[in-house]
Amino acid sequence: MKRLPLLLFITFVFFTVSSRLVVAKDTWTSVQSKNFFLIGNGSDKEIRQVAVRLEQFREVFTHLFPRMKFTTPIPTTVVVFKSESSFRPFKPGPNIAGYFQPGQDVNYISMTTELQGSQDPFNVIFHEYTHLLVNNTIGNAPVWFNEGLAEYYSTFSISNDQKIVLGDPIGNHVFLLRDSKMLPLRTLFQVDYKSPHYNERNKQSIFYAQSWALMHYLIIGKPGRLEQLSVFLDRIMSNVPMEAAFQEAFQMSFEAMEKELRDYVRQNRYNILRAHFERKLDMDAELKSAPISEAEAQAYLGDLLLHSNRKDSEAYLAKALALDPNSPMANAAMGMAKLRDGNPGEALVNLEKAVSANSQNYLVHFYYASALSKLGGSSSQPITGYAPDVAAKIRQELLKAIELRPDYPGSYNLLGFVSLVTGNNMDEAVTLLTRALKAAPGRNELAFMLAQLYGRKGDYKTARQLLEQVTKSTSEEELRQHAEMVLKQLVAMQEQIESYERNRKPDSTRNTPGTASTTIVVNSDEVTAAPQDPSSYLREVLRKPSAGEKQLQGTLIRIDCDAKGIVFVVKAGAQLLRLYCANFEQIVLTTYNPDVKGDITCGARKPEDPVIICFTPLSDKRLKRDGTLKSIEFVPANFKL
Repeated sequence: MKRLPLLLFITFVFFTVSSRLVVAKDTWTSVQSKNFFLIGNGSDKEIRQVAVRLEQFREVFTHLFPRMKFTTPIPTTVVVFKSESSFRPFKPGPNIAGYFQPGQDVNYISMTTELQGSQDPFNVIFHEYTHLLVNNTIGNAPVWFNEGLAEYYSTFSISNDQKIVLGDPIGNHVFLLRDSKMLPLRTLFQVDYKSPHYNERNKQSIFYAQSWALMHYLIIGKPGRLEQLSVFLDRIMSNVPMEAAFQEAFQMSFEAMEKELRDYVRQNRYNILRAHFERKLDMDAELKSAPISEAEAQAYLGDLLLHSNRKDSEAYLAKALALDPNSPMANAAMGMAKLRDGNPGEALVNLEKAVSANSQNYLVHFYYASALSKLGGSSSQPITGYAPDVAAKIRQELLKAIELRPDYPGSYNLLGFVSLVTGNNMDEAVTLLTRALKAAPGRNELAFMLAQLYGRKGDYKTARQLLEQVTKSTSEEELRQHAEMVLKQLVAMQEQIESYERNRKPDSTRNTPGTASTTIVVNSDEVTAAPQDPSSYLREVLRKPSAGEKQLQGTLIRIDCDAKGIVFVVKAGAQLLRLYCANFEQIVLTTYNPDVKGDITCGARKPEDPVIICFTPLSDKRLKRDGTLKSIEFVPANFKL
């Protein structure tokens, strides 16, 4: 009985000591290099070594195509964990030593310096960072080129800050090429991101292996091929079709190059590039180290998880805010987390704190503008308009973000969207987007937004050229699908307008010189000259009402927009009709009036527009609607239905 208090005391001490070990805080350090921002819980020396190696890789990569300016407008943050155990909660999979997480606002590289087995985290990081550089610079880079180059550069190594090695054979690729039948080059060159050769597991390996072998051969397999590869890239960036660009650059057919590649693979001996720079690539002196607080570290960890779409990100962000309620980083990230959860109102609370706490962080201003832009919208009810004060506030925050970081593409894209929705400051948006696209030609989302702005301004030719560029690019499928949809609408609109213009012109068979522009109408024994009806040709191209629809001519008074949808208010004779649609995409909208030029926005129409409408009547007046709008066509003032 007397031993019990002693045992309890020993147990208490044991758990007290254990709990202290568990909650012991790491010391976090930040390192800023020219192109990367790093944080880590290891030693300053380890973090700096990672920074130096990443900068050296980027420096060597840009020497491959010296005439090309590689850009990285999206910032890259690197989280360096000192041990496998501290890295484990943040890994996307159990057998990963490092990974690259791209983002629209920030890219994350995450890794541990405690290596286990033969895994080298830099192999994956170099591969993915190559994609980042290529995609930013060459918007329509062929998939085989993109993947082959990334595989080639994944083996990069450097010693003594001067001696580099490139082109080390990748064992899996070598064995596969030795034992498997290669794809015809014509097939390899046609692979895109939807192709089975890219996506199916049993075909993916040979695609990667052969793409690597081809890039290996072109870069260091035969003298002169690298220069031809540079010419090929120039032609691709100038939108020359693939086969024509290849013929012009390499002066041979796909089949001839295929034979050379097969011979290179059969010899089972791959060249290795060993070189050294005249001066050491010693970048350590350019690095700036500084300690960061526990609150900042938790904010970055939460933001890392947020960009991996993990819900547990909010636990880290909440901890950061508990330590520092005014943390700009934590408030900004928490605001974005709530925005993704569909709570823009709650997001604004955090984002307003972030803006007031640190007005010099361009991402904070961009996030705040993003939250404001999503108020009143949802996945099922897209944004169709903004109150003037909200639009002005969004624009103010975006211009501030652009001032702080002129090369960040997200600010330009959102600014273009706001102008597209409101119809205001479109010339300014076009100028800024053109500048941003010139600086980062690979950012096809900017080209898509610019095309929509040109379309709304009535410059259909330029809009069509940009849309065709996006549809032929290697952008994400969703972006290409959206571009294809808008392109189809634009082409249909052009065809209708051209048909109208053709029919409006006098018929040459009836309007030869010396012939009056009249129609001869035979009525009994009389011959009378009837004046030409100027509206007859337009009537032929107007949309025909479907079953159950009613067609009327009227005047568009205003367009009311809210979270529930859109209401077009049309005066037709003595009637004032309120016609509903969920969004602009749900109706056929065409203009035959050159004064309108597609400038359709919410609010009062000044001046009011003559229109032809088709709608399905609604008998239930309690909804305060007179029907569901199916189409609206803007017509000249002298048109008569």
